[in-house]
Amino acid sequence: MDKALQTMISNMPEKTGKSLDEWKMILKEKSFAKHGEAMKFLKGEHGVTHGFANTIIALSKESKDTPDDLVTGQYKGKENLFPIYKKLLTVVNSFGADVINTPKKTSVSIIKKKQFALIKPATKTRIDLGLKLKDVPTTDRLLDSGPFGTMCTHRIQLTSIDQIDSELTEWLKEAYKKAE
Repeated sequence: MDKALQTMISNMPEKTGKSLDEWKMILKEKSFAKHGEAMKFLKGEHGVTHGFANTIIALSKESKDTPDDLVTGQYKGKENLFPIYKKLLTVVNSFGADVINTPKKTSVSIIKKKQFALIKPATKTRIDLGLKLKDVPTTDRLLDSGPFGTMCTHRIQLTSIDQIDSELTEWLKEAYKKAE
């Protein structure tokens, strides 16, 4: 955790009258739909400064989901894509013990020292596999990054487990090797 943030959290009881956990419980009970509503409440009704209010709200929104919960959520209603996801993980995890899978709310980042791939169930029938392959030309299959923007240089659209073939594996290996 960032040192300044840790200091802010440590000073919170003295400066705001409550600990972060107490503020989180209060905000959970109120369950504000919008950030601005929570800001108005904390600043107006409790006299919390803008900086502390913003920090309390941001930290209250942190997910309590486990990595498995996050992946399960991604594939809810898209269970037919889950075998493709599992096969992709098997392939990338075979590259070495230094591969880290980091599930987020809508995707899973695949990291060595840097992210080299991103697995995202894009639709009910397609997974988008993003790759970081600098200076590799696009092809009919190895597309421009599209919605991944600068997170990846390329994207492969997968609708079947059979598409995880030797060509795709080689692209993944190349991205892995470049992630130094």
